[in-house]
Amino acid sequence: MTRVSATTIRVNLKERGYDIVVTTDALSDLGAFARQRTQGTSAVVVTDENVEELAKGVQTSFQAEDFQTQLKVVSPGESQKSLAVASRLYDWLAENQADRRTLVVAVGGGVIGDLAGFVAATYGRGLPLLMVPTTLLAMVDSSVGGKVGINHPRAKNLIGSFHQPIGVWIDTAFLKTLPDREFRSGLAEVVKYGVILDAELFAYLEANGEAILHRQPEVIRDIVARCCRLKAGVVEQDEREESGHRAILNYGHTFAHAFETVAGYGHWLHGEAVSAGMICASQLAESRGLIPHELTVRQERLLSRFGLPTAPEPWPVEKLLNVMRNDKKSLGGRLRFVLPRRLGEVALIDDVTEDDVRKNLREHL
Repeated sequence: MTRVSATTIRVNLKERGYDIVVTTDALSDLGAFARQRTQGTSAVVVTDENVEELAKGVQTSFQAEDFQTQLKVVSPGESQKSLAVASRLYDWLAENQADRRTLVVAVGGGVIGDLAGFVAATYGRGLPLLMVPTTLLAMVDSSVGGKVGINHPRAKNLIGSFHQPIGVWIDTAFLKTLPDREFRSGLAEVVKYGVILDAELFAYLEANGEAILHRQPEVIRDIVARCCRLKAGVVEQDEREESGHRAILNYGHTFAHAFETVAGYGHWLHGEAVSAGMICASQLAESRGLIPHELTVRQERLLSRFGLPTAPEPWPVEKLLNVMRNDKKSLGGRLRFVLPRRLGEVALIDDVTEDDVRKNLREHL
């Protein structure tokens, strides 16, 4: 097989800056990538049962660079993003004498990245972290930007931190074995980037739907790299969500996190909830006269083509609203939503009333 040239994207955050590498079938190079970025000699690989074999390959690559490695495997699923599981990982790190130079390597999807990243951010006041995402959603979104966290019964990702990795290694060959539902879930976040930042990307997705669904390698590498560049640009402008610019990445997420929380973590995959959440947000924008109906229709058509839900299930409206009140974008008890103004541009709107949201949800339910 001909080796594919890797694409490197720099996230410029001064002393916290790092590289994202997008490549294919190059797992053997990962250990050298890590060795160039850390002075430590030990690495703990955190993964779940679904990708344990891939994680063993990561271990082998690290051992070739003289890292002493340990492998920790947790159960799969959103329920692992909890204080209880984080506490067990703290115990394991202590038992294995982890120190401030011990590299935490997160091998998995968004759940593993968030969980292992949160543990790395908080154990010993911070351990170096390397992200090795294995799902499309994690590749294009959650592995980049430094947001890590765990869930709370009252809200998704309620407990968390900002902890930038030393690097992100994206090998799109990992997607070959990704279940179809997980792959489609990741496409929701790809569509999101088109709506919020890049009308040309959105049109590219519309024109290349079949190639994307068939996971043609060059097409997948292209959209992954484009999404990573877009997210890097946002993170560089607003690393810790202080100016409000980074909030645009949460398009559809205020609705989505409520759907996930009320339905029970894991009932819907994150991307499935985001898909329905984006349509709710788009229709909310329509009701305010911000966008024409055609923009919502284009999103619905594309998301449906990717096999994603475009409306929530009949969950209790008041329970959904109660979760939204705890959303991290809420300010002083006031709901705030990221809403589209046109394709490729969104804004954070802070005067949406609860009655507006009730009406929106009831129309869907």
